[in-house]
Amino acid sequence: MAKLSTAFFCTDCGSETARWQGQCPVCQAWNTLVEEPSAARGKTGRRETTAQRAPAVAAVKLRDVEPQSMQRWSTGVGELDFVLGGGVVPGSLVLLGGEPGIGKSTLLLQVAGKAQGAGLDTLYVSGEESAAQIRLRADRLDSSSNDVAFLSATDIDAVLRVAQDTHPAIVIVDSIQTVFTGDLDSAAGNVGQVRECAARLQRFAKETGAAVFVVGHVTKDGVVAGPRTLEHIVDTVLYFEGAVTLDHRIVRATKNRFGSVDEIGVFRMSASGLTAVANPSELFLGERSQSSGSAVAALVEGSRPLLVEVQALCTKSSYGAPQRVANGFDRQRLALLLAVLERRAGIPFGQLDVFLNVVGGVRVAEPAADCAVVAALLSSVRDRALSADDVFIGELGLGGELRSVSQLERRLAEAGRMGFKRAHVAARAIPRGDFGGLIPLPTADLGALIKRIEA
Repeated sequence: MAKLSTAFFCTDCGSETARWQGQCPVCQAWNTLVEEPSAARGKTGRRETTAQRAPAVAAVKLRDVEPQSMQRWSTGVGELDFVLGGGVVPGSLVLLGGEPGIGKSTLLLQVAGKAQGAGLDTLYVSGEESAAQIRLRADRLDSSSNDVAFLSATDIDAVLRVAQDTHPAIVIVDSIQTVFTGDLDSAAGNVGQVRECAARLQRFAKETGAAVFVVGHVTKDGVVAGPRTLEHIVDTVLYFEGAVTLDHRIVRATKNRFGSVDEIGVFRMSASGLTAVANPSELFLGERSQSSGSAVAALVEGSRPLLVEVQALCTKSSYGAPQRVANGFDRQRLALLLAVLERRAGIPFGQLDVFLNVVGGVRVAEPAADCAVVAALLSSVRDRALSADDVFIGELGLGGELRSVSQLERRLAEAGRMGFKRAHVAARAIPRGDFGGLIPLPTADLGALIKRIEA
């Protein structure tokens, strides 16, 4: 009889090794190997397989496959439908990650209530909270939330039995780190448990056509706790962003097999739950500073243009090594822009502490914000406020040149709709058209931008 053995799995890439090492031999990540029960092995030492017992299957030509229109169910939350690509697809597995207390359970309970009110039976499974706690939250939301079927369980097999008996259209599991299967000799939340439970939920979704939402906790690095293979198993990965102290939240799609990625939905936290924000640009610019060191950048998140405020503060360093603090912006990108400014504009940032903040908890990942960051830094160094009617769009090259960015027309249209009068853009990318009174100003390089700011 084959006996159970153990192996070491990488929490980043999911690869398996026979012994522990400091570095994963596949993805080269450090300190990511953890010991978990492995599949049984026979007397020969080879892994036992079920290939001989597998049913016979046959490959088909793609031309012989009948195309089908993709059906979607509305979650009842417009911003979430937008992020998902138009609604939730039956048979899909959706992972929602975020920090504790940011609103994951509240949003999914709202989805459950809306779906139940629309005639879609919903099963809400919680391994963290009792029925009384969920009832208190449901009382704050719409009345349909109280009609949702609730199950307090952590055994994944028990959960799936209930789901198979009740045939719900939507199943919500809160959270994947709390459920476990007795087939593995390890605690809930371990790499093997998370991977196996997610695989069983995926198999249930594909076989029954039910849409499954799974809540995932995040680590201090901002990624979902557990093996990285969890994100490969699911169909859609959504992340809740934003500080818990703020009254708004951002839901971002980082993976979506049924829609575009990097779409965002903006919500405002209220006493009655999460409500959609119709105009995110107005929200992020509502308390815009008129002092020095403030500039406005035009971003594109997925298919949505978004205006955000970038603030910079440059002060004389009091220590040997100057500080570089960035909130919502990549620190390495900031170091690159400071090097370009010091080399091309002669500003001695080596003697200055630099603090950069993207207002509203927005995380900027695209280089189109370079021009706004540079403008905010120059404004802070010169201690001169920029015009409130200006918006800055463009990528800064190492030679100090301003480069064009994609979807410039959409960025300009959003800025014009918000009442801005001038846009500083790359000289080679001046578009034609009416942008609501906004005038694109060609800016060749860093020198031209500095002259225009100091004029």
